[in-house]
Amino acid sequence: MIKKEPGRIYKWLLWITNNEDNPRHEVEFDIGFFLVNTICFIIGIGVFIIIKEYAWIAVLVIEYNWALDNMRHNR
Repeated sequence: MIKKEPGRIYKWLLWITNNEDNPRHEVEFDIGFFLVNTICFIIGIGVFIIIKEYAWIAVLVIEYNWALDNMRHNR
């Protein structure tokens, strides 16, 4: 049976969500968390622009970066 090599996007997602060679937790969960969190981040920025609450964008950026940092450093 031929084992298929992971694609470039999948490899990038593994790199962005994990800082270890051998992950200690569920890789698919982290990739899903990253994708959902990024989509919500983009939508949140759009909502704050629409309602003209620009000051809250900084808070959203800080929270997004905190979540990614926690995920990348294996919680």
